[in-house]
Amino acid sequence: MLSVTDAETIIFDLVQPLRETETVTLEESLGRVLATPVKSDLDFPYWDNSAMDGYAVRYEDVQSVPVTLEIIEEIPAGVAPQKTLQAGQAARIFTGAVMPQGADTVVMQENTQREGEQVIIQESPTSQAFVRHQGAFYQANTPLLEAGIGINAPELAVLATAQCTQLQVYRRPRVAIFSTGDELIHPSGELQPGKIV
Repeated sequence: MLSVTDAETIIFDLVQPLRETETVTLEESLGRVLATPVKSDLDFPYWDNSAMDGYAVRYEDVQSVPVTLEIIEEIPAGVAPQKTLQAGQAARIFTGAVMPQGADTVVMQENTQREGEQVIIQESPTSQAFVRHQGAFYQANTPLLEAGIGINAPELAVLATAQCTQLQVYRRPRVAIFSTGDELIHPSGELQPGKIV
């Protein structure tokens, strides 16, 4: 009879690291292991955007407060700005919305007072306040995930944000489970004392 140690030696001698790879879609990648490093072709954020609900302004217009600015447009998240800010102007902006041309700072709404189509800036912000700049989190061609990383929910979020839709992963291992013992019977067999299915 073969000893447990000898059996383990035989098994471990036969086990090889998985080297075969396959390409899967992002949707199929959960639980898989990356076979190659992943880089993005994109900067993230993709463009300058607001980190706060408030008003996009030119910093030079709000260094002395209070100051009244003309509101030229409203920019919700998901909508591209249509106008360029000039001196004395502001744009109502929401968290995640693209910064309009000409603006370099966001004044949070709590520090403002709106009066019709004008906004009074009551507190001077710092330059570039509440602006997430393009590429601030990562820039195009920056390594995002190394080979050998398991893909779980956080990695899926990174890959989706980077628009990595095709991934090279290691193929899944083939696993066989077998049971041994004189007490085992087939599921359709007659159950007798001392036997188990």
